[in-house]
Amino acid sequence: MEGQGSVTSGDGSGTNGGNSVTSGWRPGCWRLGGWRIQWAPIAMIAIVGVAVAVLNATSGIMEAQTGGRPPVQPAEVWLWEFSSVFMVVALSPAIGWVVWRTPPPLDRGAPNWLKAIGIHFAAACIYSVVHIAGMVAIRHAGYATAGWPYDFSYQGDYVMPFLYEWRKDLLTYLSNAVLFWAWGLWLVYTASQVKQNAPPPLTADDRIEIRDGARVTLIEPGQIAWVEAAGNYVEIHVGGATHLARGTLAAFEEKLASRGFVRIHRSRLINRARISAFKPTPSGDLEITLDDGRMIAGSRRFRAALES
Repeated sequence: MEGQGSVTSGDGSGTNGGNSVTSGWRPGCWRLGGWRIQWAPIAMIAIVGVAVAVLNATSGIMEAQTGGRPPVQPAEVWLWEFSSVFMVVALSPAIGWVVWRTPPPLDRGAPNWLKAIGIHFAAACIYSVVHIAGMVAIRHAGYATAGWPYDFSYQGDYVMPFLYEWRKDLLTYLSNAVLFWAWGLWLVYTASQVKQNAPPPLTADDRIEIRDGARVTLIEPGQIAWVEAAGNYVEIHVGGATHLARGTLAAFEEKLASRGFVRIHRSRLINRARISAFKPTPSGDLEITLDDGRMIAGSRRFRAALES
């Protein structure tokens, strides 16, 4: 789910500059263009899981030491909690994959909802079985290392402990599935913002389209002296005029790189064809002279790109 790629939101495409997402929007649904693990929601799950495990373990140890519970070894309590957390984190990508395959529909059609609920309930049950099996295996290994016996049953009854864990696993699956779904919606939202802020595509004659209300100005890239970032906009300097266009400097750099534009500053591009001379300043930065006599400052970080 990670990696650079394109974004399709139903009515066009844009570049996310991060994750490759195809939103395939049925109303409110997202789909990922090829399954790749998303580490951000998994990290959130791990952080919350560790915090809960520490809280439960310390509470259990204190209650046992004060007589509120049967006495136990502290190591046992830590093993109980972290064996569960380990399996929760290890299985979280599988939950993300199921959500990717079957996102909850926002339309209220009963068949869609019933199908989604059925698939996720079945997945939650499978999740619970695997979680319990892995957790018990880890505990058996931990107890064996310490030379202690371990029994998952409660006074010989395996059904009640299983139902106890299954009930918790359903809630865990639900909360993690909601997190992955919310993360998917966030990816789609950020992708749409990038698309909205992207500069207009070059026309067939390579001119750049600048819109100012109802007025449209077409600018030949060769006429541009330099382009400078200005918040959510860029300033395009042509002759003695400055045009304001919505977009990012990085996006314009990608569009104009083939026309001889290079970055001379983190917030500035320049047309190499318009440079008449440049020289380093005492600080190591650049002083660039344009063909019309104007002076533009450049950063030493980008000197190599200008000289290449």
